[in-house]
Amino acid sequence: MGAQWKAKHKDLAANAKGRVFGKLSKDIMLAARNGADPASNARLRLVVEQARKVSMPKDTLDRAIKKGAGLTGEAVNFERVIYEGFAPHQIAVMVECLTDNVNRTAPQMRVLFRKGQLGTTGSVSWDFDHVGLIEAQAPSTADPELAAIEAGAQDFAPAAEDGVTEFLTDPADLDLVSRALPAHGFTVLSAKLGYKAKNPVDPASLSTAQLEEVEAFLAAIDDNDDVQNVYVGLSG
Repeated sequence: MGAQWKAKHKDLAANAKGRVFGKLSKDIMLAARNGADPASNARLRLVVEQARKVSMPKDTLDRAIKKGAGLTGEAVNFERVIYEGFAPHQIAVMVECLTDNVNRTAPQMRVLFRKGQLGTTGSVSWDFDHVGLIEAQAPSTADPELAAIEAGAQDFAPAAEDGVTEFLTDPADLDLVSRALPAHGFTVLSAKLGYKAKNPVDPASLSTAQLEEVEAFLAAIDDNDDVQNVYVGLSG
Protein backbone atom coordinates (compact mmCIF):
# COMPACT_ATOMS: atom_id res chain seq x y z
CA MET A 1 0.00 0.00 0.00
CA GLY A 2 1.37 3.44 -0.82
CA ALA A 3 5.15 3.50 -1.25
CA GLN A 4 5.80 0.52 0.90
CA TRP A 5 5.88 -2.69 -1.12
CA LYS A 6 3.77 -5.57 0.10
CA ALA A 7 4.05 -9.12 -1.14
CA LYS A 8 0.89 -10.36 -2.82
CA HIS A 9 -0.91 -13.32 -1.32
CA LYS A 10 1.14 -13.14 1.89
CA ASP A 11 2.23 -16.56 3.04
CA LEU A 12 0.74 -17.42 6.44
CA ALA A 13 2.75 -20.59 6.91
CA ALA A 14 4.77 -21.07 10.09
CA ASN A 15 8.08 -20.05 8.52
CA ALA A 16 6.57 -16.79 7.26
CA LYS A 17 5.11 -16.05 10.67
CA GLY A 18 8.50 -16.80 12.19
CA ARG A 19 10.08 -14.14 9.96
CA VAL A 20 7.44 -11.64 11.07
CA PHE A 21 8.13 -12.41 14.73
CA GLY A 22 11.88 -12.13 14.10
CA LYS A 23 11.55 -8.68 12.54
CA LEU A 24 9.22 -7.48 15.30
CA SER A 25 11.56 -8.83 18.00
CA LYS A 26 14.34 -6.66 16.61
CA ASP A 27 12.10 -3.60 16.61
CA ILE A 28 11.03 -4.36 20.18
CA MET A 29 14.61 -4.79 21.40
CA LEU A 30 15.68 -1.55 19.75
CA ALA A 31 12.72 0.39 21.19
CA ALA A 32 13.23 -1.10 24.68
CA ARG A 33 16.64 0.55 24.91
CA ASN A 34 14.72 3.65 26.02
CA GLY A 35 12.87 1.79 28.77
CA ALA A 36 11.03 -1.48 29.32
CA ASP A 37 7.67 0.07 30.24
CA PRO A 38 5.41 0.64 27.19
CA ALA A 39 3.36 3.14 29.20
CA SER A 40 6.28 5.57 29.29
CA ASN A 41 7.96 4.54 26.02
CA ALA A 42 5.77 5.52 23.06
CA ARG A 43 7.93 3.79 20.48
CA LEU A 44 7.89 0.54 22.43
CA ARG A 45 4.13 0.77 22.97
CA LEU A 46 3.48 0.99 19.23
CA VAL A 47 5.64 -2.03 18.43
CA VAL A 48 4.20 -4.08 21.30
CA GLU A 49 0.68 -3.38 20.06
CA GLN A 50 1.68 -4.51 16.59
CA ALA A 51 3.23 -7.69 18.02
CA ARG A 52 0.06 -8.51 19.92
CA LYS A 53 -2.07 -7.99 16.83
CA VAL A 54 -0.10 -10.70 14.99
CA SER A 55 -0.34 -13.00 18.04
CA MET A 56 3.32 -13.00 19.02
CA PRO A 57 3.69 -15.39 21.99
CA LYS A 58 3.84 -13.52 25.31
CA ASP A 59 7.11 -15.14 26.34
CA THR A 60 8.74 -14.12 23.04
CA LEU A 61 7.48 -10.57 23.51
CA ASP A 62 8.61 -10.33 27.14
CA ARG A 63 12.03 -11.80 26.32
CA ALA A 64 12.59 -9.24 23.55
CA ILE A 65 11.65 -6.35 25.86
CA LYS A 66 13.93 -7.54 28.67
CA LYS A 67 16.81 -8.20 26.30
CA GLY A 68 16.50 -4.79 24.68
CA ALA A 69 16.27 -3.04 28.04
CA GLY A 70 19.43 -4.80 29.22
CA LEU A 71 17.65 -6.83 31.91
CA THR A 72 19.03 -10.20 30.80
CA GLY A 73 22.71 -9.36 30.69
CA GLU A 74 22.78 -9.99 26.92
CA ALA A 75 24.16 -7.29 24.68
CA VAL A 76 21.93 -5.92 21.91
CA ASN A 77 24.07 -4.42 19.18
CA PHE A 78 21.69 -3.95 16.28
CA GLU A 79 22.55 -1.14 13.90
CA ARG A 80 20.01 0.46 11.57
CA VAL A 81 21.37 0.74 8.04
CA ILE A 82 19.58 1.97 4.92
CA TYR A 83 20.57 0.83 1.45
CA GLU A 84 19.37 2.83 -1.55
CA GLY A 85 19.15 1.93 -5.20
CA PHE A 86 16.92 0.72 -7.98
CA ALA A 87 14.93 -2.42 -8.67
CA PRO A 88 14.78 -3.57 -12.31
CA HIS A 89 13.36 -0.94 -14.69
CA GLN A 90 14.65 1.93 -12.55
CA ILE A 91 12.13 1.63 -9.70
CA ALA A 92 13.54 3.45 -6.66
CA VAL A 93 14.05 1.31 -3.55
CA MET A 94 15.03 2.01 0.05
CA VAL A 95 15.93 -1.04 2.14
CA GLU A 96 15.96 -0.64 5.91
CA CYS A 97 18.07 -3.22 7.75
CA LEU A 98 18.66 -3.98 11.42
CA THR A 99 21.91 -5.88 11.66
CA ASP A 100 24.42 -6.99 14.27
CA ASN A 101 27.11 -7.30 11.59
CA VAL A 102 27.29 -4.75 8.78
CA ASN A 103 30.21 -6.66 7.29
CA ARG A 104 27.79 -9.54 6.69
CA THR A 105 24.83 -7.47 5.53
CA ALA A 106 26.61 -5.17 3.07
CA PRO A 107 27.89 -7.92 0.73
CA GLN A 108 24.51 -9.65 0.91
CA MET A 109 22.85 -6.44 -0.27
CA ARG A 110 25.37 -6.08 -3.10
CA VAL A 111 24.47 -9.58 -4.30
CA LEU A 112 20.72 -8.98 -3.98
CA PHE A 113 20.99 -5.73 -5.96
CA ARG A 114 22.77 -7.36 -8.91
CA LYS A 115 19.49 -7.56 -10.82
CA GLY A 116 18.92 -3.90 -10.05
CA GLN A 117 21.38 -1.18 -9.11
CA LEU A 118 22.79 -0.44 -5.66
CA GLY A 119 23.23 3.30 -5.16
CA THR A 120 25.06 5.49 -2.68
CA THR A 121 23.59 7.31 0.32
CA GLY A 122 21.19 9.96 -0.95
CA SER A 123 20.90 8.50 -4.45
CA VAL A 124 17.13 7.91 -4.11
CA SER A 125 16.21 9.13 -0.59
CA TRP A 126 15.78 12.65 -1.97
CA ASP A 127 12.65 11.34 -3.72
CA PHE A 128 11.10 9.95 -0.51
CA ASP A 129 9.48 11.67 2.46
CA HIS A 130 10.21 10.45 6.00
CA VAL A 131 6.76 9.98 7.54
CA GLY A 132 4.71 8.11 10.10
CA LEU A 133 2.82 5.23 8.47
CA ILE A 134 -0.34 3.91 10.11
CA GLU A 135 -2.42 1.05 8.72
CA ALA A 136 -5.94 0.79 10.11
CA GLN A 137 -9.25 -0.91 9.39
CA ALA A 138 -12.78 0.30 10.00
CA PRO A 139 -16.38 -0.47 8.99
CA SER A 140 -17.39 0.92 5.60
CA THR A 141 -19.45 3.56 7.40
CA ALA A 142 -16.30 5.18 8.88
CA ASP A 143 -15.09 8.38 7.21
CA PRO A 144 -11.30 8.20 6.72
CA GLU A 145 -11.03 11.81 5.58
CA LEU A 146 -12.77 13.12 8.71
CA ALA A 147 -10.74 10.73 10.87
CA ALA A 148 -7.50 11.95 9.29
CA ILE A 149 -8.40 15.59 9.91
CA GLU A 150 -9.58 15.16 13.49
CA ALA A 151 -6.79 12.75 14.48
CA GLY A 152 -4.12 15.07 13.09
CA ALA A 153 -2.87 12.97 10.16
CA GLN A 154 -1.28 14.72 7.19
CA ASP A 155 -2.99 12.57 4.57
CA PHE A 156 -4.56 9.19 3.93
CA ALA A 157 -4.83 6.62 1.16
CA PRO A 158 -8.34 5.18 0.58
CA ALA A 159 -8.92 1.62 1.72
CA ALA A 160 -7.36 -1.01 -0.50
CA GLU A 161 -8.94 -4.32 -1.50
CA ASP A 162 -8.06 -5.75 1.92
CA GLY A 163 -9.99 -2.93 3.61
CA VAL A 164 -6.88 -1.29 5.07
CA THR A 165 -6.56 2.50 5.06
CA GLU A 166 -3.10 4.07 5.28
CA PHE A 167 -2.74 7.29 7.27
CA LEU A 168 0.35 9.47 6.90
CA THR A 169 1.63 11.61 9.74
CA ASP A 170 4.50 13.86 10.65
CA PRO A 171 7.09 11.58 12.31
CA ALA A 172 6.62 13.37 15.64
CA ASP A 173 2.84 12.82 15.55
CA LEU A 174 2.84 9.07 14.94
CA ASP A 175 1.92 8.03 18.49
CA LEU A 176 -0.63 10.85 18.90
CA VAL A 177 -2.50 9.98 15.69
CA SER A 178 -2.44 6.23 16.32
CA ARG A 179 -4.02 6.84 19.73
CA ALA A 180 -6.70 9.14 18.26
CA LEU A 181 -7.89 6.95 15.37
CA PRO A 182 -9.81 4.35 17.47
CA ALA A 183 -12.19 7.10 18.59
CA HIS A 184 -13.17 7.46 14.92
CA GLY A 185 -13.91 3.77 14.43
CA PHE A 186 -10.51 2.65 13.17
CA THR A 187 -8.57 -0.32 14.52
CA VAL A 188 -4.85 0.38 14.19
CA LEU A 189 -3.01 -2.61 12.69
CA SER A 190 0.47 -1.11 12.57
CA ALA A 191 2.16 2.21 13.23
CA LYS A 192 5.78 2.98 12.44
CA LEU A 193 8.14 5.47 10.88
CA GLY A 194 8.94 4.88 7.24
CA TYR A 195 9.35 6.39 3.80
CA LYS A 196 6.86 7.31 1.10
CA ALA A 197 7.83 8.04 -2.49
CA LYS A 198 7.17 11.59 -3.69
CA ASN A 199 6.82 10.58 -7.35
CA PRO A 200 5.79 6.91 -7.44
CA VAL A 201 5.66 5.02 -10.72
CA ASP A 202 2.29 3.65 -11.79
CA PRO A 203 2.58 -0.17 -12.05
CA ALA A 204 0.30 0.03 -15.11
CA SER A 205 3.19 1.68 -16.96
CA LEU A 206 5.13 -1.61 -16.69
CA SER A 207 4.41 -4.73 -18.69
CA THR A 208 3.35 -7.89 -16.86
CA ALA A 209 6.82 -9.36 -17.36
CA GLN A 210 8.51 -6.21 -16.07
CA LEU A 211 6.29 -6.07 -13.00
CA GLU A 212 7.04 -9.72 -12.27
CA GLU A 213 10.77 -8.93 -12.43
CA VAL A 214 10.34 -6.09 -9.95
CA GLU A 215 8.26 -8.23 -7.58
CA ALA A 216 10.75 -11.11 -7.70
CA PHE A 217 13.58 -8.69 -6.92
CA LEU A 218 11.69 -7.21 -3.97
CA ALA A 219 10.67 -10.62 -2.64
CA ALA A 220 14.31 -11.75 -2.58
CA ILE A 221 15.36 -8.65 -0.65
CA ASP A 222 12.45 -8.88 1.80
CA ASP A 223 13.37 -12.50 2.52
CA ASN A 224 16.80 -11.51 3.87
CA ASP A 225 16.98 -11.93 7.66
CA ASP A 226 18.56 -8.51 8.21
CA VAL A 227 15.90 -6.62 6.23
CA GLN A 228 13.21 -4.93 8.30
CA ASN A 229 11.33 -2.86 5.73
CA VAL A 230 11.38 -2.28 1.97
CA TYR A 231 10.09 1.04 0.60
CA VAL A 232 9.49 1.26 -3.12
CA GLY A 233 8.61 3.96 -5.61
CA LEU A 234 5.49 2.22 -6.90
CA SER A 235 1.99 3.56 -6.44
CA GLY A 236 -1.00 1.50 -5.43
